[in-house]
Amino acid sequence: MEARLDLFTNQLAGKVVRQLNAAGAAIAGSALPAATLELIKIRASQINGCGFCTDMHTKDAAHAGETPVRLNLIAAWREATVFTDAERAALELTEQGTRIADAAGGVTDEAWANAAKYYDEDQLTALVSMVAVINAYNRVNVMIQMPAGDYQPGQFG
Repeated sequence: MEARLDLFTNQLAGKVVRQLNAAGAAIAGSALPAATLELIKIRASQINGCGFCTDMHTKDAAHAGETPVRLNLIAAWREATVFTDAERAALELTEQGTRIADAAGGVTDEAWANAAKYYDEDQLTALVSMVAVINAYNRVNVMIQMPAGDYQPGQFG
C-alpha cells in the first residue's frame, strides 16, 4: 500500500508537518506527564482509525516503558483498572474532543470539570492542544491512506 501523497517529499506538506511538529514539541515541553500525552495520542488515533498514528504512538509508548497491559486496554479504558483517575479524565476529554461532531455541545461541562480536578491551567492547555494536534495528524494520514506497521521508535528524531 502506498500513501496518496508523499508528505516527506512534497514541499508544502513539509512546511505543514514542520508546523504541526513545532506545536507537538511545545506541548511535549509542558508539565503534562509524557505517559498521559501518549495515552491521548493513542486514544484519538484509535477513534479516528489512523493506523499510522496508532502504530507510531503505541510503539513509542512501549519504548518509553508503557506496559503491554495498559497499551492493550486504552480502547477499553472505562472498564480497565490500570489507569489513574487523572488519566481517565484525560481520556474522557480526549474522546469528547475528538468526537465533537457526535455531540451538539462538544465537550461536556462534567468532563471539563473532572479534568480540571487533576490538571492545572497549563496542563489543560497542553491536553486540549494535544487533542487538536493529534486529530490534525490523524485526519491527514487517514485522508492520504498512510500505510501503518513499519514505524520504528525514534524514526523521526
